Amino acid sequence: MSRHVAIVTDSTAYLPQGTMERHGITAVPLTVVLGDRALEEGTEITARSLAQALQKRRPVTTSRPSPQAFAEHYRKVAESGATGIVSLHLSAELSGTYDAAVMAARESPVPVRVVDTGMIAMALGFCALAAAETAETGGTVDEAVTAAEKRAAGTFAYFYVDTLDYLRRGGRIGAAQALLGSALAVKPLLKLVGGRIEPLEKVRTASKAIARLEEIAADRAGSAPVDIAVHHLSAPDRASALADRLRVRVTGLADLHVSEVGAVIGAHTGPGLLGVVVSPR
Repeated sequence: MSRHVAIVTDSTAYLPQGTMERHGITAVPLTVVLGDRALEEGTEITARSLAQALQKRRPVTTSRPSPQAFAEHYRKVAESGATGIVSLHLSAELSGTYDAAVMAARESPVPVRVVDTGMIAMALGFCALAAAETAETGGTVDEAVTAAEKRAAGTFAYFYVDTLDYLRRGGRIGAAQALLGSALAVKPLLKLVGGRIEPLEKVRTASKAIARLEEIAADRAGSAPVDIAVHHLSAPDRASALADRLRVRVTGLADLHVSEVGAVIGAHTGPGLLGVVVSPR
């Protein structure tokens, strides 16, 4: 049985399954409540079925994992040989997932460091990868946490949404409330700041907004080594085209991931989402 520092995250990191397996990262799923059915993200509800439900205006809410779910996960990880666990999660400003993990950590058979990364989606995923790479080279729990926090400090996330209505319904937009009065007349660009979703710019058309999203991401990436993720919900062609343009523009590009967000993030952004995560190495 191997002895190691294990990396745990949650299902909103949206790391490719192959990447998680290669680095030994595991994830605790959040829950999407569709009508009267509670469904685990990643196993019981797909992004496509979520998008269809949203388009039909069916009631959709999300829920954190229970402390018991985290406790069981930590127990299994410890039984696999882990001597310590680094548990990295989406922003506590957006979800109670971090709090549930903290409660469960008190019962873990091995030490657990729970980290509020202040990130979402692959912005969280890149933090988990940084921690896992440190652990793989013999790093301690503290060193893995430091690697994740350093990655988070340099990572930026930007979003285009077709409408703010879904964010408004879920209470996830914070200061973006200021945009609501003109939401129907503009296409909003948003950014992640201090773990919260805040307004960035208001652009008049979707095409101009996406072009501006590309420009902002390319400028932020600069020429140093950088990883980028392009996310979408029900907009694969837009995401693929944006990724292709960033491959050309970003000279220091190391890895570029293109993926559809899962049901939890999708429930709060709605179909048409485009997101770009820029994470310097």
